[in-house]
Amino acid sequence: MSSYPSRGHRRSIRLPGYDYTQPGAYFVTFCTYQGEALFGEVINGVMVLNAYGEIAQREWLASAAIRREIALDAFVIMPTHGHAIVWILSDDAPDADAHGRTPSAPTALQRAPKSLGALMAGYKSAVTRQINALRNTPDMPVWQRNYYEHIIRTEHALNAIRQYILDNPARWHLDRYNPQASAPDPLAAELWRLLKEDIP
Repeated sequence: MSSYPSRGHRRSIRLPGYDYTQPGAYFVTFCTYQGEALFGEVINGVMVLNAYGEIAQREWLASAAIRREIALDAFVIMPTHGHAIVWILSDDAPDADAHGRTPSAPTALQRAPKSLGALMAGYKSAVTRQINALRNTPDMPVWQRNYYEHIIRTEHALNAIRQYILDNPARWHLDRYNPQASAPDPLAAELWRLLKEDIP
C-alpha cells in the first residue's frame, strides 16, 4: 500500500491469529437482520435513505470522531446492507508495540480495543439503539450477527473496492443482497475473484 490517509454474506473469513488492531485498510460489509430492506430504497440508480438509513449513515460518519485510531474511506449504505473501507491508523503512544499498538490482553469474551471488531460492535450497537428507540421496538435485532471483512493488501484491490462501493446503487438491480435482483452481477464476481487472489 503506498500511503495511509491522514488522521482526521454472513460467513466470517477472519484470519486465525491475525491482529485486527494492526494498521492497514479493511473492506467491510454489514447486513441487516434477515436481509430486511430497512434503510431506504434505490430510485433510478440513486440510494434514497429513509430515517433508519440516515441513522446508519450518520453513525458511520461519526465513527472517525469517536475513534481516533480509524479513518474512513469510501462507504455506502444500501437498503439491506452497507459497504465501507476503514483504515486503522498507527498509534503514536510511547509504549506502542512493533505494530504501533499499545499492548493489551483481551479475554475470550472481550474484543481487543482499537480493533476492527470493536469498531463494528460499537457502530452496530449505536445504530440498533437509535432505530429501536425510533420505531419503539426494544430488543429487536437490526443487524445480521456477523460481518464480512477483507484485509486490503494492494493499491489495485483498494481502487477496485472503492469503485465497487461507488457503483453499488447503480448496480442494485444485480446486487446479491437485493432479494429482487434480476441477474448475478459480473462486476461483483470479478471483484470477489480479485479479493481471493489478494489473500496470501
